[in-house]
This record gives sequence, C-alpha cells and structure tokens, in this order.
Amino acid sequence: MLEDTSFAIHPGKEKQSTAVVYRDIGNLLEYKKSNNTYMFICDNGNVAVQFYTDSIARVVMNPHGEVQLDRSHTVKVSPDEVKAMEEFSGDIILLKTSKLQLRIEKSPFRITVTDAEGRMLVAEGNRGMAYRENGEVAVFKKMQENDHFYGFGEKSGFLDKRGEKYEMWNTDVYAPHNPETDPLYESIPYFMTLREGKAHGVFFDNTFRTVFDMKSESDYYSFSAEGGQIDYYVMAGPEPKAVLEQYTDLTGRMPIPPKWALGYHQSRYSYETEAEVRELARNFVNRDIPVDVIHLDIHYMNGYRVFTFDKERFPNPEKLIADLKEMGIRIVPIVDPGVKKDPEYTIYQEGVNQDQFCKYIEGETYFGEVWPGTSAFPDFTDEKVRKWWGEKHAFYTDMGVEGIWNDMNEPAVFNETKTMDVEVMHRNDGNPTTHRELHNVYGLLMGQATYEGMKEQLSGKRPFLLTRAGYAGVQRYASVWTGDNRSFWEHLQMSLPMVMNLGLSGVPFTGPDVGGFAHDTNAELLTRWTQVGAFTPYFRNHSALDTVNQEPWQFGKTYEAIMKKYIQMRYEWMPQLYSLFFQASISGLPVMRPLLMEFPEDEKTYNLNDQFMIGDNVIVAPILAPAVTDRAVYLPKGEWVEFSTGEVYDGEKTHLIHAELENMPIFVKKGTTVMQGEWISNKDKTAKNIQMNIYAGDSGETYRFTYYDDDGETFDYEKGSFLELGIEVVSKADVIEVRALNKKGDFTPAYKEIDVNVIGLEKTQKVIIDGEISRGNDHKISI
Repeated sequence: MLEDTSFAIHPGKEKQSTAVVYRDIGNLLEYKKSNNTYMFICDNGNVAVQFYTDSIARVVMNPHGEVQLDRSHTVKVSPDEVKAMEEFSGDIILLKTSKLQLRIEKSPFRITVTDAEGRMLVAEGNRGMAYRENGEVAVFKKMQENDHFYGFGEKSGFLDKRGEKYEMWNTDVYAPHNPETDPLYESIPYFMTLREGKAHGVFFDNTFRTVFDMKSESDYYSFSAEGGQIDYYVMAGPEPKAVLEQYTDLTGRMPIPPKWALGYHQSRYSYETEAEVRELARNFVNRDIPVDVIHLDIHYMNGYRVFTFDKERFPNPEKLIADLKEMGIRIVPIVDPGVKKDPEYTIYQEGVNQDQFCKYIEGETYFGEVWPGTSAFPDFTDEKVRKWWGEKHAFYTDMGVEGIWNDMNEPAVFNETKTMDVEVMHRNDGNPTTHRELHNVYGLLMGQATYEGMKEQLSGKRPFLLTRAGYAGVQRYASVWTGDNRSFWEHLQMSLPMVMNLGLSGVPFTGPDVGGFAHDTNAELLTRWTQVGAFTPYFRNHSALDTVNQEPWQFGKTYEAIMKKYIQMRYEWMPQLYSLFFQASISGLPVMRPLLMEFPEDEKTYNLNDQFMIGDNVIVAPILAPAVTDRAVYLPKGEWVEFSTGEVYDGEKTHLIHAELENMPIFVKKGTTVMQGEWISNKDKTAKNIQMNIYAGDSGETYRFTYYDDDGETFDYEKGSFLELGIEVVSKADVIEVRALNKKGDFTPAYKEIDVNVIGLEKTQKVIIDGEISRGNDHKISI
C-alpha cells in the first residue's frame, strides 16, 4: 500500500486546515428536579445531573431529545439516595454533597466541579458541552499547567499521557506497536488526573468511536464521540486509590481468579499436535520448571471451526486434558467469534436456524473473512445469543477445560477497515442500533457470554477467561493481555507503563506476551522479560509462527536456570500475590502499580516508566536493555531493603544498582512485610508452609496488610470458606510488635501456622507476637 511508503509524506498530502464548528449547548432555559435527577433544558440540548454517591457525579447531555439514562453497557448500579443541597444565586445554581459541588452557570450553561475543600476538579470555560450536525458530541475542560493524566486503558507510550491524543476504537494491530500506535485492542474511555498530589477521575461512558485530546491545546483538553450522548462521571478522589475504588464502584471489580490462572502460562501460535503438547508438558515436569497452563492456539481446531478439535492432530483431547491435569497443568483453548460459513457445520447451522448472527437492517447475514474463511458473527448484544454462545462452551467444559482464551474479538476482520461493517445492525437487547455504536462493546459482551456460560457449567469452579478486546468493565469477566507485541527490548520497556495504565483503568489482571510474540527473541531478552513476567499480574510466554521457540530451556542451561529461578519465584510469592488479587476483588486496586499510586505527593514518581510496585510496599526495578548490569533506581520516602542482597537504601534518592543477568532488583520497604510460600512440584502446587518476612524498621511506623487464602479453585469463599487475617507490624527502636487482627472465615488451609522471619532485626530489638515475647528465631503466628 502506498500509505506504507514515503508517499505518506508527499508534499501534496498535507492536511488542509478546516475549522471544526461545534454548536454550544447555549443558555439554560428551564430547570427542574425529578427524583434524584436534576434536569436542565438549554438552547441546544438537554442535560441531566445525578449523584451516584457523595463522591461521584454524572453529567449527561443529549443535543437531540430527551436524555437517556438507562443505556449503559457497563454501569449496572443505580444512583444512591444522595442528599444534595441546592442553592440559587442569580445566574448560578449550586448542587452540593458532602464530597462534591457542582457550580452551574446559566448563561452560557457551564459546569464546574469542585471537591468539598473547593479544589477544582473539572471546569468549563469559554467552551463547554457542544455538538455538530453530523452527530458528534464533545466537551471541553480547562487543563491546568500541572495536570498529569493516566489510564485510558491499553495505550502505548509513557505512563503520563499529558500531551497525547487517543482514540477509542477496538482495533487488531499486528504491525509493530510503538508509542504512536493508536488505537489498540481495548477501549476504556476513562482517565485519572493527578495534580499537586490530589487525584480525580473522569469516565466517558460512550461506546461510539471516541477521542481524548490532551495535545491540541495548552489550556484545554477535550473528549468527544462520533455519536450518542455526552455521558460522563466525575470521581472526586482525592487519592489515586480512592479514584480507582470509585470508578470500579461503577464498572465492577474482578472476581477472585483461580490460583492456577496466576501461575505461569506457556503458549505458542501454535502447538499443533497432541504429541507436541505432551512433550512440552513432560519437559516442564522433568526440568522442574513450574507451569500451570498450556494454551492451544487456532491449529487445534478442525479448519479453524470453533467448538471443534482436529481429530488427526488431537485424536483424544479428553484424555490429553485429563492426563495434563494429573500432571498439574491445564489446557486453555482459543475461541474466536467468527463462525465458518459451512452448511454442514453444526454451530453455523444453529446460528442460522436460531437467528444468532449479526445482520444488516434488510435482514441479510453479515459475513467477513477471518481464519476459517467466510464467517458469520454472533450478535452478542442480544441476551438470547449470549446464552446460546455460553451454552456452547459445554463442548470444552465437558472435556475438563476450565479456561478459555478469546481472540479476534474486536471484532477483527480481514478487510481494509479491519472490522465489521459499521452499518450492521445489532439487536442490543431490544434497542436496535448499528455496529458503529456498539463496536467497542462487542468483545466485552463476548466475554460476558463466555464467562457466564462457563461459570454455569463448571459446578462451582471458577472459570478463567483471557481476552484481547474489551470496554470499561472488562475486569468483571476477563484478564487482558496486551496483544501482538514484538521481541524487541523497546517492547519490554513499553509493556511496563501499558500494564500500569491498564491497572489504573480498573483492570488488575493484565500482562504482555513474555519474550515477545512476533520476531525472534534471544536469550538475554527472554531472560530479562521472564524476570519481569514473574511479577506482572498475568504471566504468559507466547510466540508466533515462524519465530524461534522461546520456552525457558531453548537457549541453554545457563539461561534456563535463571528463568527457572524466577518462574519458581512467582510461586514463592503466590501468598502475597493472591492476597493482592483478593484486595483487587473488593477495592478495584491494581496488583501492579505505578509508584505515584502510593506516593502521589512525590513528583518524581509521576512519569516513572521503568519501575513498578507490587502492592504498597515492594518496588521492582528490572533491567530493560541489552548488556546492561547497572541502572538508576529511584526510591521514594522510607528506607528500602534489596530483596536478594539485604542491602538498605535511603528513600527520596536515586541509586545506581548493580544487577548481573541472574538478578533483578527488588526492594521492600522497611517496616513492612511480604508473605512467601514454597515451590514443591508441578503436580503439587499447594504450599504447606507460609512465611511472613518482616523487614524490621525502627522509627515507630505501623504497617497493616490483609493476608488472604482459600481453596483457590471454587466459589466457596462466597459462602464463608476463606481465611482473612489482618496483620499489623509496629517497628520501634527496641521492639518489633506483630499482631494478628480480625481473623475471618472458616477455611482450613494445609498449614496450621505462619512462620515469622524478621529480617534486619537489631540486637536491641525484641520480637513480640500477639502480646507475647517471642524467644530465639522460631517466631510463629497460629491461625
């Protein structure tokens, strides 16, 4: 294509300047209140304001008619009964809760949102809400000089998105990802603003193609959509953690995943035969390298038909799945939305006869080219279709499959637009509309259908779902990987801010393809990436056809030993990680965090792209370039202990840290604790011994952590079968006091006590556990 050559910058191709003309909302004509909704009728549109909680305000504008308040595909909660005060003063209306204030100017209609202390969150100035005759809607907000922007879901580039412009339109992008590759597979139209240590959030709940522009002007940012309404929520914060909790109050939180899904995953496009999969599994077991999951890419299917196995390549999938499970390994097969057009294929027959596929308004089925050839696509916007699709997964669950991998669900189509015709009509649960409006939720609704179907079939076991495409709220159903990256050091570097921003967008269970998907990896890159992968929430090694194999043993014993060490370390850290996933399930907080989340007052953390935190007290500072064995590490306030050496470093300083290939720098904050388990074997991954490593402080600090455990496999935790233990550590000059607080649940784990190991204990310090002096080095907490 000419656009892929220098023709793209031909002198005759420069864009002509055309002013975009918006029609302003105009002046307020009428104001009224109906139940918990404040209605404003203006010259050029209708506006509604609702308070979902004291900390969350919703603003909706429809330029063409009545405001629609019930069309969200992701917000399933209703507004609380919030007591808001109304004040009228001349040309101003004030709506106040205990946490928020909306100042509404009548002429022209403008909204300024402040918090209870009067701190400006979002404000409109010369421009506010507006629309164009082509249906586009937009809203303009003042941008402060010290605003920093985060979130936006899956975006490449640096952590801080100020100065960027992003599009939300789920897109299959195989071409090499770089900082200007946009859009990608996920559309999460939400962001967090950090200003002078305080944070607030904005969620623009519009499923059309949307644009967030923090680039075009120095004093305004905007968000706009090709159609629909302006419908946005403001979250007051004021801490980054509070913003995430408020946002996930609206869009939902992830269920606790099965423990096996948190382990190491091995994948390739493709392991093409049953014999190859069995040999792969034996290699992991014989080499004592942990693995929980082997993924099957599209070659397992009969002609790429979903819900089939190729009986020549995989003659007995039931026995394969059972045998591997006996070895401690699960099979996760890929399932795409495209259903091959084949009158002899049962799934296609059902889809046609039961009217399950996407159609044009005239009634013709939409067909697109994907892996199976000409294919039809289920209309996941219809509850009947979601139920049918979910039920089809009994094909897999009856074989013993407990996890599914959704790919190509943007939906991706092999044509010039890369996706379905935007004129296709979706039934949309009784409110028919076009693919132009619902494209961005297609993958989310496929995930809902898959997850809910499997949950029903698995007899109380937790399903695992991996997805490439999604919308806000995707965390309710699936984990997300960052798509078709490359085996480049630059892609390893880019993966850190991508995963951190996904976490800041309410999606805790994320990660990149370790080692890189396309291109050929090499020994050093794979080793360094595996070290990082051991601490990303989702940990999968995945590679493409015609690339070198990148299983951990492919580059010789030296590199294998290092990768084995870090994959085992993943399992040793499982008690800590699992507790953090529990926290994510109740609060929405990410497992892998940018440092700004814990240190929002520290400006040096605001665009720190090459370090991340696990929870609130561990900093990981990986090596991200070839032949590098020394790197600068910034440590924020506190004292920090390097995990492997025990060396102590002062905070609020940058240190030069040495790390040969076998080491990745990890720092634990003094005065805090890390829960550790043990690696036993692939067949037996249940830790029998749990250790609490306390990194002794001495300055009177108090640290609290919630340790969590359950059977790791079922939903019995919803019925009280769990162990939740609050842990408090107080570090003083003469004593380390450890208390177990607020034990909850009736789950009985394989261990009866937690070993307490105090690291860096001074001779002048004694250890007190639950009020009693602990003698010697044998410290324990009974559970």
